[in-house]
This record gives sequence, structure tokens and C-alpha cells, in this order.
Amino acid sequence: MSEQLKGIAVFVCAVEAGSFALAATRLHLSRSAVGKTISRLEERLGVRLFARTTRSLTLTADGALFYEHCLRALAEIKAAETLLDSGKQSVSGRLRVSMPVLYGRMCVAPLLTEFASGYPDLTLELLFSDRIADLAEDRLDLVIRTGSLPDSDNLAARRLRVHRMIACASPSYLEQRGIPLTPEDLSQHNVINYTRSGTPNRWTIPDENGVRQAFTPESHLLMDDLEAIAHATKAGFGIAMLPCWLVDNAIAQGELIKVLREDSENSYETHAVWAHSPHMALKVRLAIDMLVSKLPTSMSLTND
Repeated sequence: MSEQLKGIAVFVCAVEAGSFALAATRLHLSRSAVGKTISRLEERLGVRLFARTTRSLTLTADGALFYEHCLRALAEIKAAETLLDSGKQSVSGRLRVSMPVLYGRMCVAPLLTEFASGYPDLTLELLFSDRIADLAEDRLDLVIRTGSLPDSDNLAARRLRVHRMIACASPSYLEQRGIPLTPEDLSQHNVINYTRSGTPNRWTIPDENGVRQAFTPESHLLMDDLEAIAHATKAGFGIAMLPCWLVDNAIAQGELIKVLREDSENSYETHAVWAHSPHMALKVRLAIDMLVSKLPTSMSLTND
């Protein structure tokens, strides 16, 4: 492996491990070797990739951008290796995938449909449901899940994308009611909030001093459907906290305006989940590699 590729691999492992020490263990290297590799990479790039303290290791803005590009590059390399390793194996049979209704319809299904079009012997079956699907019971090859994942010895997972949450409102609403600047200002506004099983969503917003505040805003309109909330927000009924993939285009077109401060922890992850096996089916591996490569940029006009 070239020195450049080795540096990228060590960098990605350090990000996913959350510390140089754990990355060193996973890579069978010393902690100092990991640190020196990262330092050489930073020197070559001319930027700081990590903000280091004695207790934490976090990505800088440049580091986060570089990480996302590294993931895509490594995914492409892995996909190429898989194609070469598979020899003349054909991608055929049925690929059965379950995904959340709205996110699946808007972001995942178009990519999987395009993927399947390249394999005439592959039958793609997509199931849309917001319930947590059971891979074995539902005879699924792959599940797309949002949010945190429980520990499991029977399942394997790969992160596909991190979604920012954005507080936004329509221009007409803000013209009438003013622009909130702090979490406390929301008490003077109509809030549209997402609810699941009767529990309203908690918001996380930094105040003017950058101190993170987590709270459940008093809401005048509650819905369990994100698309309906987006429509109500565009129509001027209030302020809502919505995922970037749903509102980035509306913000770019001026239908919605971002308000309040964004918080890096006010986000959630999407994973591909499959039954753990020493021999993953080629169709599943290629589908996951494609999603890792393309999903981070789909349905998004801003950095996430």
C-alpha cells in the first residue's frame, strides 16, 4: 500500500474508532505510529484534521470534509476489488430491501433502482415501512435504518450517511412573526414538531454563547409525518426542525429559511444492516458499496 493510501486508511480508522489508541489496536500499530501518520497527512494537506484535547478527539471542519471524501474513495476502491475478486460471478436473483417510507422513497430507492438497472438478471424488491423490520422473519437481504442501532451479534451494519437537522420557516411566516435568535425566542412562535408514539421530538440548539440546550419546545401543531410537517412549514404555519435531505432544496430555492444556530450533535445516522455472515452475497455487497459512495451527496445541496 502506498504511503498516501496508508495515511488515508489510518485517518479513517482513527475517526471511526474515536481515539488514536483504539485505532492503533485495530490496525495492530503503536499509538505513536498512528499519531505520526496523522501528523504527516495533516502536513501534506496543509490543514488540521483533528481538534485534540487530553480527553477527546474530534474532527475539524476540514477533517469532516476530508473524511467524507475518503469514505467515497475507499468505497470505490473496495467496489473495484470486489468486482475483480468475483471473477465471472453474476449478480442475479432477488435483492429484497426494507427502508423507511419517506427517506427511502426520496433518497434510497432512486439509487437502488439505478443500481439494479445495470444487472438484467437481478430482481429488486423494495419494501417501505417505518417499523423496525426483522431480517430473518421478513426474508430481507438488507435493511436501511435511521438513528442509533442496538448491539447485536447476529447483525452487521455500515454507516451510510449523517443527517443534519435544520430549524427553518417560510419567508412569509418570518416576515409576520420575526426571526427567533435564541431557544427562548421560540416561546413567542408557533412550533410544528414531529411526534412518534405520542412523544414529541427533542430539539438541540446552541444559545448565543454556544452552550448547547436540549429541550422539547411547546408545539402548537404535532405530526408523525415529516413530509406533512415540511408542507405545513412551507405554507407558513410555523417553525419546524427537519432533516437536511428533506429541506435543502427548499432552502436553496428560497421556500424555507434557516433560523437559529445549527448544532453538530443535532443529527442522526443512517445505516445499512444485514445478517452477519462470513460470506456476504455479491449483490448485497455491491448494493451497500454503491450506497456508501452515492448516498452522502444525494438529495443535498449543502455540506452535511
